[in-house]
Amino acid sequence: MAPSSKAEKKAAVDAAAWMFNVVTSVGIIIVNKALMATYGFSFATTLTGMHFATTTLMTIVLRWLGYIQPSHLPLPELLKFVLFANFSIVGMNVSLMWNSVGFYQIAKLSMIPVSCLLEVVFDKIRYSRDTKLGIVVVLLGVAVCTVTDVSVNAKGFIAAFIAVWCTSLQQYYVHYLQRNYSLSSFNLLGHTAPVQAGSLLMLGPFVDYWLTNKRIDAFDFNIPSMVFIILSCTIAVGTNLSQFICIGRFTAVSFQVLGHMKTVLVLTLGFLFFGREGLNLHVVLGMIIAIFGMILYGNASSKPGGKERRSNSISRSSQQKQGLPESSEVDDKV
Repeated sequence: MAPSSKAEKKAAVDAAAWMFNVVTSVGIIIVNKALMATYGFSFATTLTGMHFATTTLMTIVLRWLGYIQPSHLPLPELLKFVLFANFSIVGMNVSLMWNSVGFYQIAKLSMIPVSCLLEVVFDKIRYSRDTKLGIVVVLLGVAVCTVTDVSVNAKGFIAAFIAVWCTSLQQYYVHYLQRNYSLSSFNLLGHTAPVQAGSLLMLGPFVDYWLTNKRIDAFDFNIPSMVFIILSCTIAVGTNLSQFICIGRFTAVSFQVLGHMKTVLVLTLGFLFFGREGLNLHVVLGMIIAIFGMILYGNASSKPGGKERRSNSISRSSQQKQGLPESSEVDDKV
């Protein structure tokens, strides 16, 4: 295949993977908001456990159909990933409960510099000046869009700190495990989803009771609420899979930067569906700045030297040993 054709195919698959993530992520936000606002289902941790249980069923079916091949992931690596992922889920829920919306948004924005730090320390990544500028512009735009009231307290700060670091580590680990153990997105989900489902379904009701003072066994599981729960779980399969695909292809930092396009999209959809509420001049200005920053980041990081390893010898030899291409992308078939 000619280099140009190969590059065009990769760009098309990248775009499809990203759109898959955007559609499923925005869809699950809308469904979960309806489930919680309309039916009072406030058990977010348990719901996430249900999401991973549904994802586990998907991986079992795919394995039975032959789409998931046998693979190996060392138990210590699996447990570290699940620990980071579960603390990320609980930490974000607690952070949202204990902090103002403004500080919660600032905490979410700080995941980008934390993810950059992880790549610099562990992968020896070096960012160009234009790439750094693109990241800063994105952060500025999203901050203008979303950050309003900002108040913080000690326990809220601790919850946000744990949530930010665990989320960043979990996303970094997705790329790390796929690259180091030659795992596709399906393979990695097949290893991690069952453990996350079991742990969250066991601990979720207790965590949710601590957060909301409500017991899940007292919830009225009527037919309309069950329809929304099933719909949420179904969309979550796509969200979980698309996250692994995107991070495997783009790395955690690019996933975080591009992820803020979803924030802009949610604000836009809110305006289209609910009128002019929440949309004013500074929100529009922030959206324009954020989109400009994403374009700047995309152009800068795609140029030679925009984002490169300081020492390529270790990663290249490791990839050659595993039979992987030197680009570290292991999901071209997805």
